Amino acid sequence: MLTYPMKFRVKCAAQSGINVNWQSATNSMEQALPSAIPPEFGGPGKGFSPEDFYALAMVNCYIATFKIYAEKSNLQYQEITAELVLDVDRDEKGFPWMARAEMNVKLYQASPKEKAEALLNKAVKGCLVMNSIKTEKTVNFELID
Repeated sequence: MLTYPMKFRVKCAAQSGINVNWQSATNSMEQALPSAIPPEFGGPGKGFSPEDFYALAMVNCYIATFKIYAEKSNLQYQEITAELVLDVDRDEKGFPWMARAEMNVKLYQASPKEKAEALLNKAVKGCLVMNSIKTEKTVNFELID
């Protein structure tokens, strides 16, 4: 049984300067992740940007949600992959925001296919990260034998 509310802690430490990368960490990982301002915003890159983390949060939440549903439904499959393209644009007031995300999901050797399709769609509705953001989202599915 799950108990709510749940708390997830993350932390960062950064030195001064736009060209200086920093470390981001979670309580569930021993190793910190290199983080950086992306070149698109005048930074050096060579680390995970906030935009990378945002897109990864959507993809990882979707994959995790699908895996849980598939396990509980005894769906057999070999592999699931997902790729997401995040568009950063300006809103009507001119402020930059995460405007659109298009995710392409491939599910390999799933059986039965009807159950697989239903669970792929259910995972979109059940993904808490995707439910928590206002970014326009498109999810495309492909079942591959």
